[in-house]
Amino acid sequence: MMYRSKPCLPYFSAVVKNVASPNVEIKKLVYIFLLHHAEAEPDLALLSINTIQKSLTDQNPQVRAMALRVMSGIRVPVISQIVSLAIKRGCGDMSPYVRKAAALAIPKCYKLDPNTIPQLLDYLSILLGDKQYYVAGSGVTAYLEICPERVDLIHKHYRSLVRKLVDMDEWSQLATLRLMSIYARKCLPVRSKKMKKSKTRGFYDDEASEEEGSITEEVRILDPDLELFLRTCKSLLYSRNAAVIVSVARCFLDLGTPDYVDSAIGPLVALLRSPQDIQQVALYNIVDVCLARPERFVRYADHFLVHASDPFDIARLKFEVWTLIYTHCEPHVRDMILCELEHFTRALNPEIVQESVRAIGRCAQSDSLASPRCLRILLEQVSSVDGNLSAESLTVIRHLIQQDPQNHTKTVIRLAKNLDITPNPEARATIIWLVGEFAGVDNESNIAPDVLRILAKGFATESEPAKLQIVLLAAKVYLHHLNNLPEPQPQSSNPSASFQELPPSIDQDEPDNPFASSASSSPPANPTYPNPSEPPDPDHPIPKLWNYILLLARYDTSYDLRDRTRTYRALLANSSSTQLASLLLLAPKPVPHAPSPSENRRDLPLGSTSLILGSKFAMGQGQELPAWVEEGQEPDPRLRDEGGVGKDAGGVSSVGSGRPAGEALDAALREEKEKEKERGKGKGRMVEKSLEDWLGEEEMEQEEEEEDGSGEDEETEEDESEYEEITDSEEEEGGGKMEAKGLVDKESSSPSSS
Repeated sequence: MMYRSKPCLPYFSAVVKNVASPNVEIKKLVYIFLLHHAEAEPDLALLSINTIQKSLTDQNPQVRAMALRVMSGIRVPVISQIVSLAIKRGCGDMSPYVRKAAALAIPKCYKLDPNTIPQLLDYLSILLGDKQYYVAGSGVTAYLEICPERVDLIHKHYRSLVRKLVDMDEWSQLATLRLMSIYARKCLPVRSKKMKKSKTRGFYDDEASEEEGSITEEVRILDPDLELFLRTCKSLLYSRNAAVIVSVARCFLDLGTPDYVDSAIGPLVALLRSPQDIQQVALYNIVDVCLARPERFVRYADHFLVHASDPFDIARLKFEVWTLIYTHCEPHVRDMILCELEHFTRALNPEIVQESVRAIGRCAQSDSLASPRCLRILLEQVSSVDGNLSAESLTVIRHLIQQDPQNHTKTVIRLAKNLDITPNPEARATIIWLVGEFAGVDNESNIAPDVLRILAKGFATESEPAKLQIVLLAAKVYLHHLNNLPEPQPQSSNPSASFQELPPSIDQDEPDNPFASSASSSPPANPTYPNPSEPPDPDHPIPKLWNYILLLARYDTSYDLRDRTRTYRALLANSSSTQLASLLLLAPKPVPHAPSPSENRRDLPLGSTSLILGSKFAMGQGQELPAWVEEGQEPDPRLRDEGGVGKDAGGVSSVGSGRPAGEALDAALREEKEKEKERGKGKGRMVEKSLEDWLGEEEMEQEEEEEDGSGEDEETEEDESEYEEITDSEEEEGGGKMEAKGLVDKESSSPSSS
């Protein structure tokens, strides 16, 4: 039984009432419902805004983050200012989970109302400098969506973002890599330095030394901040995400030196152990890197072996990598590549067979030593039952023969013998064309007239491509016959007439005078020339073959064939004037060169969709990196200091810079030590002390301490004697006072007793 979905808008008000439910799970469901249907019912959705705002102050950070996410997801432009205030509150939240939600809400608020961009940029600057890496990563994603051209916001956060790059999630890493690539092109110029390389002598003195002198090379010098970014990216090559590895390789290719590109080749090749869909994307990027650095893939040649389960696209890309690295491989690796390609010429899939034949041809073009072996492999495929295979093989053979036509005359004779067993129209047309190209060789190896004679018998049963080449072959054979004839000489009626007695028009005094009179330019009355409309020798077999082919083509059903036949007949109508025909039919052909199939993808960015599709029109806006900033026009490097340009004289950042206190104290201690060293250098160099000097100093210190102790004892004894004297005198004075007091008491008591 099938259930059909029903519209949920009639239940909107009933569902929204549950937004104030204390149950978190119910709140999640209500929030999801609001996100789906708020745009259809904006008035009813506004009734829940107050409740969602109250959730922003909930004790649970998950509830606060959900409320912020839902408020920014309700696509009602009226609440844009409310969403902006909610983002401001979220930026200052204690929970990093809520701050991350605030960062992701910034692009949504910008889409609701672009006029809020000044406030959002302030919030974004705060979030980019957040200490939590996942908050900063979300801030980078928001930055790329709303203001990718505002590089001034990145200056003070550049180094902190680079340090947090390793800890970010995969999506944030991709966004940060993209941001740093753009920032490096706009703010970090390319610098180069000329360095001299001196040639060294031989290892032994009796060896012949090389030419003395030096070679000046221009070496690229990386900016310290760019080198910091590239070094940090190296650790991302071990990521479990294929997109991160490809993005790092793109950064190295666009920003780094060849050494950095070489370090990314191994991780790219390791992606071939991934599923087939990832393998195909990885191979497109590998081929793009291989076009720039083919010699670095030689050590990984066995990783590109084609498996029986590989689809055609993966096999084609692996064949292409082999052809690119073929010239850089060792001989045994070349043999392995050719053996594998020869094996796949007998595969069941016709597409793989054709691609392997093309790969063999590219290997033969790149290495002349392997050309005979490749030609032998291809000649075996000419007599194949598969017509497509034989046609493709003959096309590649034709390219190889055109590279060195002098040494392939026997190859053409062998191919001509296969005309009886080659049914494919394209293959037959290729063989006939090759025979026509060798129609002008010496008489011993010239088989073109005989081939034309045999083909003329079955002209009516041939296919249209073969008929076109037969007519072309007949024209070339007849043209060579005309060119080999002796030049016609005028025959005078007077046998005793000499060359000096010719009229002035025949003499070469005024050959190019267009104003000569008709009487002076007319030919002599008696000399006779052969009729130009008829061949010089009508009984020769070649003119007979030519006329016979013209007659057969005249009544053919193909318009193209009849038109070409009339063109050739007009060119060769005058047997005494064949210069134009020779220029058109016998002109030397350029040597064909079959480039790599991905050659047109060389300028496309690595890891982009346009690289997979092979079209620059598939590239999204802003995917191309900007040009390098010119030296002298880059921003002040001090802007990237974490304390900004405003630093104190000691170089230590101010308190509000966000620099850890431990680093500031370490820097202060290092500076203090450097100052002490400078003071010591000003007084004089410190003399190194021996062990006896150190022991002598210790004895002197002990003696000084003993002397200080004896002096203190004497002082204490003197103080004690003085104290005793003072107490004795006080006691004597006290005793006298007591006696005087007793006498006074006696005197005062005597009258009373009396």
